[in-house]
Amino acid sequence: MKLSDFDFELPEELIATRPARPRSSARMLVAGDDWQEDCHVSDLLRWLRHGDRLVLNDTKVIPARLNGVRVRETGQGEVNAGIEVTLLSPRADGCWAALLKPLRKVKDGETIRFGGFSATVEGRGDGQAWLRFDVEGDALQAALEREGAMPLPPYIAAKRAADAKDREDYQTVWAEKTGAVAAPTASLHFDEALLDALRERGVEFTHVTLHVGAGTFLPVKVDDVSQHRMHAEWGEVTAAAAAGIAATKAAGGRVIPVGTTALRLIETAARETGEVVPWTGETDIFITPGFEFRATDALMTNFHLPKSTLLMLVSALMGRERMLALYDHAVRNRYRFFSYGDASLLLPGGGKRQQ
Repeated sequence: MKLSDFDFELPEELIATRPARPRSSARMLVAGDDWQEDCHVSDLLRWLRHGDRLVLNDTKVIPARLNGVRVRETGQGEVNAGIEVTLLSPRADGCWAALLKPLRKVKDGETIRFGGFSATVEGRGDGQAWLRFDVEGDALQAALEREGAMPLPPYIAAKRAADAKDREDYQTVWAEKTGAVAAPTASLHFDEALLDALRERGVEFTHVTLHVGAGTFLPVKVDDVSQHRMHAEWGEVTAAAAAGIAATKAAGGRVIPVGTTALRLIETAARETGEVVPWTGETDIFITPGFEFRATDALMTNFHLPKSTLLMLVSALMGRERMLALYDHAVRNRYRFFSYGDASLLLPGGGKRQQ
């Protein structure tokens, strides 16, 4: 497979910079193997059945973008310069991997001061720096909440700066476990009213955790897709989550991840045995056409970038030609794309069914 096999024309004005309000009013393209219907997220009640199970990623996005002052000691005293920091992920040694602008002017051992806390540069590599903060745990989280901004995806950040609205908009209503620097964006379409209505319909919910990293936005740089290496992200499927998924499978219900992050995690947990088992660790699973899905029956997801690993993933589920046809339909019908954009509900196999 070539990277060009996953390309399509996307008008820039279809890139959403704000979400739909209310969340569940976003449009949703529901599609099977040979049919599609233009709907809204609130129409999920028509398409989900009693006994279906939605798998939800409960990661919580940290306000990972910081503006600081780089401090360098010289013979004449301190020299200060502004610097932009985007945290990427915590490291096992207690440091944080981060993107710094400008990185080339930063030296190991320098201090970066923020409002009320600071970090020391302890090393650099692969275009990143490693920062050790002078606070940790809850104190660091409180400092980030106070001083940080939401790390909007680059295709939104290029159009506008993050603001107070993004603190709520770029977080799921069930976010719980802190650690992501990007949101599981398909989940942003759910509000409490929709969740309550789905529960009343008999839809079950399972929470898993995958801390989405900034690597989710990295472009594929090789033409031969098989040579691409995915970034690793930490995730957990608890014993209770695995048992819930197994119960749904046994009862004949459908397991439907909300978002590609939840899908990648449960498919990772099902690799060895063919069934989702309790699992904790880092996953770099790369799903492309030809992949054998062992846990996923359907998928709710947003519309993704041309030439992206996420377009490859949905093409694995539905077929490449089918997905490109659906994306052509979405462009022609002015669906909104990417993190704050509209949704799709992909139902591979079988005919058109709804209740």
